[in-house]
Amino acid sequence: MKKVKYLTALFIGTFIYVLISVLFGQNGLWAENQLMNQKRIISARTAEIQSINDELNLEKTAIQNDVDVIAAYARKLDYVFNDEKIVKIKGLPYVQTETYATGSVLKQQSVAYVPEWICKALGLCISSLMFIILFLKDIISMPKRKSFEVIEGIPIYDVSQI
Repeated sequence: MKKVKYLTALFIGTFIYVLISVLFGQNGLWAENQLMNQKRIISARTAEIQSINDELNLEKTAIQNDVDVIAAYARKLDYVFNDEKIVKIKGLPYVQTETYATGSVLKQQSVAYVPEWICKALGLCISSLMFIILFLKDIISMPKRKSFEVIEGIPIYDVSQI
């Protein structure tokens, strides 16, 4: 077998290893795509929480500075001005209409990838398989030589002379 065939088998095995590593490895395209999806989800959740924060800051400022808003919250807590009178109706349940949205919990997801040892093992297996295939191809394509000739029943061997 020629050296080129050995190198071809090694090249194919190395190519398979690199291909699997680039596509499915720890830093490969598949893992990068999963991380980009997680980044999009986190960015959307961050924007949602930022909008909730802006609403709460606006409400805090209104509670601190706006007299009408302060009076409305005081009435919800059953406070009244000196000249007002309260009329309470029994039998109606107290309903709290204001609930604050706080966002939702987002758990970190682990990234799925093919471990490095599997990439190397596949590359080595493919390289070995190619070596065996090329070796068998050489054995099959070798011309069959007879190591001896028969002349009238006596075998004569081709031995080099000293």
